[in-house]
Amino acid sequence: MARTSFTYSLYPPLPGDFIHHSKMSDNPSFVLRGVEDVVYEQRPIPDIKGSEVLVSVKKTGICGSDVHYLVEGRIGDFIVENPMVLGHESAGIVAKVGPDVKHLKVGDRVAMEPGATCRTCDSCKAGRYELCPDIVFAATPPYDGTLGRYYRLPADLAYPLPENLSLEDGAMMEPLAVGVHSVSNLGGLRASQSIAVFGCGPVGLLCMAVARAIGASRIIAVDIVPARLEFAKNYAATETYLPLKPEEGESKIDYSRRNAANMKKELGIDDRGKSSIDLVIDASGAEVSIQTGFYITKSGGTFVQVGMGNPNVTVNLGLLMTKELNYKGSFRYGPGDYPLAISLVSSGKIDLKPLVTHRFKFDEAIVAFRATRAGKSEDGRGLSKLLSRDPTQKINRFLVQLRILQVVHSVNDQWKRSH
Repeated sequence: MARTSFTYSLYPPLPGDFIHHSKMSDNPSFVLRGVEDVVYEQRPIPDIKGSEVLVSVKKTGICGSDVHYLVEGRIGDFIVENPMVLGHESAGIVAKVGPDVKHLKVGDRVAMEPGATCRTCDSCKAGRYELCPDIVFAATPPYDGTLGRYYRLPADLAYPLPENLSLEDGAMMEPLAVGVHSVSNLGGLRASQSIAVFGCGPVGLLCMAVARAIGASRIIAVDIVPARLEFAKNYAATETYLPLKPEEGESKIDYSRRNAANMKKELGIDDRGKSSIDLVIDASGAEVSIQTGFYITKSGGTFVQVGMGNPNVTVNLGLLMTKELNYKGSFRYGPGDYPLAISLVSSGKIDLKPLVTHRFKFDEAIVAFRATRAGKSEDGRGLSKLLSRDPTQKINRFLVQLRILQVVHSVNDQWKRSH
């Protein structure tokens, strides 16, 4: 089937100037062709096999990785070399089921886990399918994402939503599953334990929400922006910490040592006992956050790295060894993370609604991406975006992570009304 595309810039023209749909197909998609080069393009409706479902996508959140691919054309070794449909935080309604699918039917509302694995490699068989070398993950080169009308998915990765959850909640399950994987699965946090989270962005906030749902006795939020700390305190944190400012000529590791000492003094944190920190989550990717985290984690405690920044950082191996820290990397999510995320929200232990401030129609995708990149909508209201961390940034920028409030748009219904 031939492709027809309409090219728009992230910058002017204004929204009303780039809406033209008369030639769109049954599967309009938002496609990244290169750095700051996006198009609305018609794509074939995917065919499904025996154990797959075709989902009519209804809600999609804009993730920082989408913006990063848009602005940089790559994230680490994942490079956009061919046109790619963006989006991976989605929920929708089952439009078609394969003949081998028994637990889903047409019309079911589902949260979509966007990573299909091989199921036969050592990682998959060991129950760590997030490490599958052949994973087909939405909007990760070279695979297309979910910002289209339809998306094909293995049936077991389409999770039915309870009646009390909306499709908007369903789209939020993807970033929440990241928090579940980090805090519950890898971090092993238990009730009455303590946690510190660096970075009050979306993942950081959701890590705090998971910790609160589990029953953590102490949840410390760390960020350099007071407004984000205030939001975190109102949302899930029990305490907040605003890092010190660096001194002129101070090295990163010296700053981190001084900052950690001040944090421990200010908040009464010890290396052992009831006042120690059982689990540290870095959701910022900032070097000084990682360094500070090593100093405040209790002896024998756990540190989970969730944020992705400069891959080459300096850490104090002496602390890692003498405190016998359990330093773990966290990559997406794995078995059980989506079901637990859905359960926590359905039971009322986590409220996702405060994290959604803006909604855009599918034909306003460019406006949504522009707003996410700017950190505010065109009416000036604060919104969200992930900062791409440049290794050349000054130290007082390293802990910056804007509070990302999910930008959700409706795909299918809007397009049907426009035809």
